[in-house]
Amino acid sequence: MQAAWSQAKARIHKKMPHHNFAVWIEPLKLAGCKDNQIVLSCPSSFFKTWVARHYLPLIKKEIETVCQKPLPVILKVVSRNAVDGDYSSFDQQLLLPRISSFRGPRCLLQKDFTFDQFVVGTCNDFAYNAAFSLASSKKSCHNCLFLLSKVGLGKSHLSQAVGNHIVNNDQGIRVSYITAEDFTNAMVHALRHDRIEEFKKKFRKQCDVLILEDVQFLSGKQKTQTELAYTLDALYDTGKKLIFTGTYLPGDIPKMDEKLTSRLSAGIISSIERPDYETRLRILKKKAASKGIDLPEEVMEYLATELTQNVRQLESGLIGVSAKASLLNVPAEVKLAESVVKNIVKRSQEITIETIQKLICKYYKLTMTELLSRSRKRRIAQPRQVAMYLARRYTGQSLQSIGRKFNRYHATTLHAIGTVEKQIRENGPVKKQVEFFSAKLESGNL
Repeated sequence: MQAAWSQAKARIHKKMPHHNFAVWIEPLKLAGCKDNQIVLSCPSSFFKTWVARHYLPLIKKEIETVCQKPLPVILKVVSRNAVDGDYSSFDQQLLLPRISSFRGPRCLLQKDFTFDQFVVGTCNDFAYNAAFSLASSKKSCHNCLFLLSKVGLGKSHLSQAVGNHIVNNDQGIRVSYITAEDFTNAMVHALRHDRIEEFKKKFRKQCDVLILEDVQFLSGKQKTQTELAYTLDALYDTGKKLIFTGTYLPGDIPKMDEKLTSRLSAGIISSIERPDYETRLRILKKKAASKGIDLPEEVMEYLATELTQNVRQLESGLIGVSAKASLLNVPAEVKLAESVVKNIVKRSQEITIETIQKLICKYYKLTMTELLSRSRKRRIAQPRQVAMYLARRYTGQSLQSIGRKFNRYHATTLHAIGTVEKQIRENGPVKKQVEFFSAKLESGNL
């Protein structure tokens, strides 16, 4: 029967893309043949569900062709030490352990960012398959993956799902998850305290999987780029796994070292697009289930139709409808959803860069000429940075477009956004200012 299964797999391989075959068919093992049934083992419940939904008819057809008779195919989740005929299986996904990040950077993988919580659609199926293949294969055909997307489309979820999956299956593997900014800060701290050799050792010798988020924030940081390039070379040469995320292609990020750009682009580059209607609807249902929200089907369908930007917008609509219905003690109907969606869509349509510039000038008591000038005085430069940050957050315009509106290059715009994000994390006065302006923009009370 093993020979028949091998022949069937070869036939299946010819009828599907190689990366799909490597991820979903190759891991299937013949667990046995019992009561005239073919039993195939799967590594997890999620894997079993996916194969059953997408590939089981093809598997049955090819087995029938090889064996020249119809044979039922049973998928089983089988423990690692199972042998032929031993179906010591479990039907629930293993609970993820409580994991922390690599010692040094204090950044935790979110436990709910797993593959089974990620909704797959035509907008992200290749990215998903590439990430799952990298996470699940010890000898993957690729060890480097760059996930590219705009904000709120799931690249962080997918990158952390890789880390969670790897640690869940082998806690001996050392996974380091860190943002580009935290990597820079850790390096600066090591330099200042004469601990750079320890820093290098941690990332080059004590790391099996490196997940580096938001690489666009390395722009202009030449020393960090040089150190990171050497680190990536060391990891790549020893067969370690590398996952990067960013909102821009490495070659489009300004002030990036050519060697680092080449290393970031060395593996598979996969973009994640906006979800289509079917995917948006499934995202809403999964979010609702995880949050304990019960909305009628027609309300879900309405939200999926009207909210098309990203996952965060969908979540905002879902929570908005549920909260409004609860506060007003009225049924969650489509009419109620319309009022919530109207505010969300209206905000996104009415907020322009010009609107933000006028708001900033009004409250900082600046003229438009001063805001758009070349002045680097703090009373002008900081409001300008806040305005650029808000423009990026609320308009979705490119760095180039925002830069032109402020008479700046897109590299300067990227630096301004990064500066404000850092100040927000420091929980200082800039965070309060951004919250104030965000409330103004979202309420329309300008």
